[in-house]
Amino acid sequence: MSRKFRTLDVRPILAKGGEAFLVIRERIEQLPANEGLAVVAPFLPSPLIEKLASEGFHSRVEHQTDSWITYFWRDD
Repeated sequence: MSRKFRTLDVRPILAKGGEAFLVIRERIEQLPANEGLAVVAPFLPSPLIEKLASEGFHSRVEHQTDSWITYFWRDD
């Protein structure tokens, strides 16, 4: 079964001094079954990875030239 990922780029939120975690939390809670969330950030979001892992989410990280993409999903 293939999984689709919705993308959330938090770099603009962070650049404006906003709180990205609240937006990420909202998006995670709205995910339908068989979908995940790809979070694009300017740094590796280690605390976020740990927090969501404690809630049953798996993650995979890709480092890009100027950003990190972290994929989050739950097994159905």
